[in-house]
Amino acid sequence: MNKKYIIGGGIIIVFMAFMIFLFTQTNISYEENFKEIMVSSKTVKATGSWIKERNYSVDKQNKLITFYMKDYLGAEMKVVFSGSIPNNFESSTSLVVTGKYKDGCFYASDILTKCPSKYQEESKKNAKT
Repeated sequence: MNKKYIIGGGIIIVFMAFMIFLFTQTNISYEENFKEIMVSSKTVKATGSWIKERNYSVDKQNKLITFYMKDYLGAEMKVVFSGSIPNNFESSTSLVVTGKYKDGCFYASDILTKCPSKYQEESKKNAKT
């Protein structure tokens, strides 16, 4: 056989093995029930809403943001995030935080915010008229 085919086949096999490895390592699941998150040791995406009444605190020296979330059942969870707060955090309607729960807190590595849509407000205005 030609050496080019052997080298090309080897590269394809290594690439496919690497892709299979990456796909098997991403076992992050979505969870909306905080009680389930509190007993899990896995990395999860927690969905809930920010409890605005409890406010949030920013530790600029350590670059930590601490706030409380609640799930659809009303269970609350303290969230600690290392990084900068998203621009639309205060106007968000719901949050998705990725991380792990340990020592009484959810340590988030990522925050996604969902803000109210301007189209939803327009449809509410049109429904009133």
